[in-house]
Amino acid sequence: MDKLYKSTRGGQTPIDFYNAILQGIASDGGLLVPDFAFEKKDLHALLKLDYVDLATEVISAFTPDGTKEEIRALAKEAYATGLFDEGVVPLKKAGSLYVAELFHGQTAAFKDMALSLLPHFMTYSLKKKGENREVMILAATSGDTGKAALEGFKDVPGTTIKVFYPIDGVSNIQKQQMVTTTGNNVEVVGIHGNFDDAQRAVKEAFASAKLKALCEEHNVFLSSANSINIGRLIPQIVYYFHSYLTLVREGTIELGHQVNFTVPSGNFGNCLAGWIAKQMGLPVHRFIVASNKNNILTDFFKTGEYDARREFYKTNAPAMDILVSSNLERLVYFMVNGDSAKVKSFMDELNKDGIYRIDAETLKTIQDQFSAGFLSEEEVLETIKTVYVDHGYLLDTHTAVGYGVYEEYFRNTGDTTPTILLSTASPYKFPESVYEALTGKKEDVYQAIDDLHNLTAVEIPYPLKGIKDRKVLHKGVIDKEEILDFVAKRIEEI
Repeated sequence: MDKLYKSTRGGQTPIDFYNAILQGIASDGGLLVPDFAFEKKDLHALLKLDYVDLATEVISAFTPDGTKEEIRALAKEAYATGLFDEGVVPLKKAGSLYVAELFHGQTAAFKDMALSLLPHFMTYSLKKKGENREVMILAATSGDTGKAALEGFKDVPGTTIKVFYPIDGVSNIQKQQMVTTTGNNVEVVGIHGNFDDAQRAVKEAFASAKLKALCEEHNVFLSSANSINIGRLIPQIVYYFHSYLTLVREGTIELGHQVNFTVPSGNFGNCLAGWIAKQMGLPVHRFIVASNKNNILTDFFKTGEYDARREFYKTNAPAMDILVSSNLERLVYFMVNGDSAKVKSFMDELNKDGIYRIDAETLKTIQDQFSAGFLSEEEVLETIKTVYVDHGYLLDTHTAVGYGVYEEYFRNTGDTTPTILLSTASPYKFPESVYEALTGKKEDVYQAIDDLHNLTAVEIPYPLKGIKDRKVLHKGVIDKEEILDFVAKRIEEI
């Protein structure tokens, strides 16, 4: 059986897995989704697998038949060559929650889970399609995607990567990680604007007739490292299975019993991967979608109205400072039973008016599976301190959002279903905020790293050790309106 991928908006002929990886986004501006039924997995068969073998079983459900051993080789390159700690994703107890630590990769954030594999997907797909053009990877980042993509793609033959970040919209550590990245094929560019501006420009680049003509002239094609690329989404499904099966192996739950997942959410790819895992047979009761002060997702899940006509806030959980949540389009597509005409009308309304509304029946379908809430910046700091004092567990600001929203959910529902919280970053990615939460004191970012370590004895992740002394290599800053011209210029230089 051919496993093809189609656009959420219905305007592109379905394509195979390799082309889906290389293309990144659908030609009609939609996102690529499987044009086949999700494969149900046998949990008993997965129970004793290590992370590489589990990844092989899950990911091969989305790749052409007969490719399982090739996928296993790619998974080994991503997860078994020292980039991650042994076990890849440890689970730890913090109060009533089980915390899945997704930050033990090469940039200390959960984006490593997918972006350690995407470059291997890319080179694998290039080989399969006999493609000899240069691949230019474009990535917009609210902080964590940028560094993870840079580390994944640096010095990968046949590729070049351009990362765009809002100069005032990422943490100091996130910025320092990006602008000190080495590699002959990487470039990091700050923009005057926010993440939504950068993401919008990246999407426009794929639709630009001018850029398409330049790509043809210079033997280049564009692809994406953002979660609009299905190759980012698929690897994230694995750690949902892994986290669940870890609780089974530890005797916390019995195989087949349901769990909840609490997911800090911005662009919604993380939570969507969990929903796909549920369709593949993972016993999930509810997903609890956690947002910061930019609570557009909370409003959507409660009202069915997606209204981007609101103030944009820069918060202490900056990776979630997003108003245009791209992967929500995929969820809406699945919730309206693949009615691409309806999805296109929603997205057209969003682009034209900044708002769309789903019907009551679709909203009920969503609310049967998802709950949502948000935390203010003050509540984020309070949650970090309370969890550390009461349970001895140190949260970063984004994971604190997930923890606090879960507590609100529990107070409102009394739901005692065992719940896994996805921890998206090391607390040392946002040390000023975490240190302030514990002590009430504001400190310089690098001093905060040292003092936080002295205070808590929580180990500093190896990717962040010595970060202060790394040489800044990328100093470029442009206006948001200049992004497409910048990309054009770089294509012409190839």
